[in-house]
Amino acid sequence: MSLPRFAIVGHPNKGKSSLVATLATDISVPVAAESGTTRAATSYPMRVRGETLYELVDTPGFQRARRALAWLQGQADSADQRPKAVRRFVVEQVAEPQFEAEVALLAPLVEGAGIIYVVDGAVPYGPEYEAEMEILRWSGRPSLAVINPIGARTYVDAWRDALGQYFRIVREVDVLAAGLEQRLDLLRAFGQLDEQWRAPLERAVEALSADRDRARSQAAGLVGDLIVTALTTSQRARLTDGASEEELRRSLEESLRATIRSAELKARDQIQRVYQHTTMDRVEQGLEVLNEDLFGERTWSAFGLDRLTLTGVGTTGGAAAGVGFDAITGGLSLFAGAAIGAVAGGATAWFAADKFADFETATLPFGEQEVVVSAGKSRNLPFVLLGRARAHHRLVARRSHAERAALVVDSEADPLPELDSANRSALAQLFAKLGGLSGDAPQSLMDDLRAQIETCLRADEA
Repeated sequence: MSLPRFAIVGHPNKGKSSLVATLATDISVPVAAESGTTRAATSYPMRVRGETLYELVDTPGFQRARRALAWLQGQADSADQRPKAVRRFVVEQVAEPQFEAEVALLAPLVEGAGIIYVVDGAVPYGPEYEAEMEILRWSGRPSLAVINPIGARTYVDAWRDALGQYFRIVREVDVLAAGLEQRLDLLRAFGQLDEQWRAPLERAVEALSADRDRARSQAAGLVGDLIVTALTTSQRARLTDGASEEELRRSLEESLRATIRSAELKARDQIQRVYQHTTMDRVEQGLEVLNEDLFGERTWSAFGLDRLTLTGVGTTGGAAAGVGFDAITGGLSLFAGAAIGAVAGGATAWFAADKFADFETATLPFGEQEVVVSAGKSRNLPFVLLGRARAHHRLVARRSHAERAALVVDSEADPLPELDSANRSALAQLFAKLGGLSGDAPQSLMDDLRAQIETCLRADEA
C-alpha cells in the first residue's frame, strides 16, 4: 500500500509552507513573511521513530491560474477529459516559463497526491481564486481546503461559503497555533476522502498520539532528573586557618546555585530536543518570568508555594520522614514518629518558606573542619523548579514547527493550572524523601516522581 501524499497548494503567501512545517513537524521547512519563499515543489516526509507515515509536498503559489485554466479549457470538451488535460498541461508546458509555478504544483497531483488548498481568512474572497479552484477540481484528486486566518478571522465565513462549492471538507486552522488535535483532525478528514488512505492515516493518527505520549513521559523524566539533581547535590570545602566561614558559606552557596541553574538550562535544551525544537533560541524567547534568575524573588513568588501552603506540604513531607522512623522501630511507636515528623515539618516549612540552602560544619580527622551546603531540605525549591519546567514544557509542546518568532509567555493571560491537593501532597512526600537521601535515588522513587510530573504536564496541555 502506497503512503498517503499531499500537495499543499494555493495563492502565494497564504501559509502553505507553514502548514507543511506544522504537519511534518519539520523546522527545516523554509518559512518567511515574504511572498515567493517556495520556488519549487519539495517533499517532506513525516516520520515517527524512523517510520514514514505520510508525505507532504510544499509547492509554489499559483501565478497565472487564469491563463492556465484557459489552456486547459481548450483541451477538454467534457468532464471525463479534464484529468487527462491536466496531465497534458504538466508534460507540454514544463519548459514554458510563464507556467513554471503551475507545472510545479500540478505535477504532484498528476503523480497521485491529494490536495490541501490553503487560503487566508483575513483577506476578502475574490473571483481570481476561482480559476485556481477550478484547475484543482479538473485534476480529479481528493481534496480539502484549509482557511488559515493570518491575524484575523474577518472573512472566514465568506471563504467557507465559496470553498464549500469546490471542496467536500473545509477546515479553519490557525496554522501557527495548530495543536496536535487539529493536525490529527486534518489527517482523519483526508481518510474520509479516499478509501485507500483510511488505514494508513488511522495508523498515522495512532502513531502521532503515541509519540506525543512518549515525548511527555520523556519530558517528565527530564524534569524529575532536574529536581533530583537540585535536592541531592551538595558543595563542600575545607575551612582553612584564618579563613572566614561566612565567606566560605556564601561561596559554596553560589556554587550550588550555579550548578542548579546549569542543570535547569540543560533540562530545557533536552526537552526542546524531545519535541524537535532544536533551533529555538531561548535568549530571544521573551520568556520574562522563565528568564528571571532561578533564585530571584520574582521567580519564587511566581512559581513557589506561599507560606500557608508550604506549611501544609511541610506537614506532609515531615510525616513521610516520620514514617521512616516508624519503620526503623518496627511500628512499636504506634506512629508517634509520623506525628512528631508532621509537627516538625510544619514548623520548619513556616519559618523556612524562602530558605534555599542548609549548611553543616563537620570536624574531620586531625581537627580540620569542612563546610557542606545542600538544598535537600528546601521545601520551595522543587516546586519552583517544577513550576518553571511546567511553563516551559507547555510552551514547547504547543509550539508549531512553523513558528519562527520569539517564544512569548504571558503568565497572567495563560496561567498554569493549580496543582490539586492530592498531587501537591504526593509531590511533597516525594521531594521530602529525595531530600533525605544520602545516595542515589532508587528507581521506584524516580518512577513515582516521573508519574506525578507527567500528570501535571498532561493537565497543562489540556
